[in-house]
Amino acid sequence: MQPRNMSMSGVVDLAAVKAAGEAKAKAEQARAQAARQGGPAAVAPSALVIDVDEAGFERDVLQRSAEVPVVIDFWAEWCEPCKQLGPLLERLAVEYNGRFLLAKIDVDANQMLMQQFGIQGIPAVFAVVAGQALPLFQGAAPEAQIRETLDQLIQVGEERFGLTGIAVDPNAAADDAPAASAAPAGPYDALLEAAMSALDAGDLAGAVQAYKNVLADDPGHPEAKLGLAQAELLARVQDMDPQQVRKNAADNPADVTAQIAAADLDLVGGHVEDAFGRLVEAVRRTAGEDRDAARLRLLELFEVIGPDDPRVTTARQALARVLF
Repeated sequence: MQPRNMSMSGVVDLAAVKAAGEAKAKAEQARAQAARQGGPAAVAPSALVIDVDEAGFERDVLQRSAEVPVVIDFWAEWCEPCKQLGPLLERLAVEYNGRFLLAKIDVDANQMLMQQFGIQGIPAVFAVVAGQALPLFQGAAPEAQIRETLDQLIQVGEERFGLTGIAVDPNAAADDAPAASAAPAGPYDALLEAAMSALDAGDLAGAVQAYKNVLADDPGHPEAKLGLAQAELLARVQDMDPQQVRKNAADNPADVTAQIAAADLDLVGGHVEDAFGRLVEAVRRTAGEDRDAARLRLLELFEVIGPDDPRVTTARQALARVLF
């Protein structure tokens, strides 16, 4: 697929990861503070290409996008076109000398991010500029067209948001990247890190407990709420037989338990509207405890996607219609 001309109307909602506006404000404060201290230090060319995961997405992508356009390369080890596109993007990141930052996201290890961006196939390339995500292109496009798209991206960053990029020191070592770029440790950082470590180790119960520990002290903590909803969803589907779950749901449309299980699988597979629609229909069909069970699971899945996602807004309206 050829790169598409960027449009601000192509913005992807990132509320389920964290409010982009909040991230932008934090990054702007950090830039102002760095300016008062003499400006940010130059980075090594190797620091222009970074690996990003769900835990570091806000810091490494959303916040950095307030100082430099961040190009995101969604890839996977098994993807042959990714092996052609990835090295090309990495070379261009160094060649453009700080005019954009390349963030590489392994979709196999970060499926929630893949779902949030609505990725249908890889390689897929997006950009985040001042907290807003723009679709660039999908597939291994020719270098000339990629350069044209990058030039448009940089122009948008400069003209609309005043993003001038980051300084690069060709003589700097990779370890010379400024330590000040890391956010100060917060009161729950250790618990959140423990949760992510548990997820990486496949200890979903441990991750759930770590997030609950944060929420016990701060019930409204957005990252912990999102993390808990995601971890509980993954725990529920971990031992499912997808084929059997879907057969049960198809054979027993009035069985709320079967529909709830299938909705969980729908969401994990990225079929957000299908998951929501299935549960709205279950609420419409049922009454009493069954209706409550379907409604509560739907509300839990809203938490996974994020309250500001337009798909959640649409599903909430549909739920209200069948309830009232």
